Amino acid sequence: MTTSTRGMTDPLDSTDPQVLDYILVPHRNFNLINGVHSPDEVDQIQNWEIRDSDIFAVTYPKSGTIWMQQILTLIEAKGDVTPTTEHLNAQRVPWIELIGGEKEFNATPSPRLRVTHLQYKFMPLAVRQKKGKVIYVARNPKDVLVSYYHFHKYAAMLETPKDFNDFFEKFMEGKVYGNCWFEHIKTWYAKRHNMNFLYITYEDMIKDLRSIVERMCRFLGKDLTEEQMASVVEHSTFRTMKQNLQANYKTVPDSLLDHNKGTFMRKGTIGDWKNHFTVAQSERFDSVFQEKMRDLPLSFAWDINDVNSAT
Repeated sequence: MTTSTRGMTDPLDSTDPQVLDYILVPHRNFNLINGVHSPDEVDQIQNWEIRDSDIFAVTYPKSGTIWMQQILTLIEAKGDVTPTTEHLNAQRVPWIELIGGEKEFNATPSPRLRVTHLQYKFMPLAVRQKKGKVIYVARNPKDVLVSYYHFHKYAAMLETPKDFNDFFEKFMEGKVYGNCWFEHIKTWYAKRHNMNFLYITYEDMIKDLRSIVERMCRFLGKDLTEEQMASVVEHSTFRTMKQNLQANYKTVPDSLLDHNKGTFMRKGTIGDWKNHFTVAQSERFDSVFQEKMRDLPLSFAWDINDVNSAT
């Protein structure tokens, strides 16, 4: 499969049975994926012309990306579920960093909804001058690590880890797509005042999805009726999305996602890291977290009980 034959919106859209020999390609201290990203095209993103109506959802991998694709689609459609059942979420809200992303971006009418895993330094200069809007979704990094580990086991474009311990080390060293979780969130959050910026967490979405959707609507200037709001929330729940073939990636060919080895929407909960981390790994992670995050006024729910006790 050549890069020119891959879908512009998402590498997972392809039905070609061949799969590239995917490897991570370091570029400006950020790992890209061969055959999925082009360093030259990624560098051109900073020059994109941005409209005030453009909306970018930013996540580190496995932090609620497809959740945001679903919610943004439904908000824009005022609760009408039709777009979410007729097109893959990656077609409705594509990644900006994929090969062919600029051509598609320029051809899309407003409002243009996009997602990205890129670091702040790659974003369009206009976004960094308060053009468009940015929604950053963060998730507690222990659960990110576990979810990313399971994703690596069945995603053809990523290296299959030897075991959890092996992946733990690579994640801690930033030797994965997305690089270091700490660097990703710190650089984005530190630059938040340069953008029209909304920060939300995966855990808050689990705790009170409606409240988060309402915050997003206020931020985006969207006024929904009670019926429209209820529809957005209902069709953005984990339960509903897991049953939606256009949202759960079940239609993606086994050559790209081996559905016998895993599922894109796995648990959608908080605290699964406790089923994987050893005590030593947890203590080591906590130590790194405290050191790396000491200057950021951010906190996370590490267990579902943390969320339940706060309600």
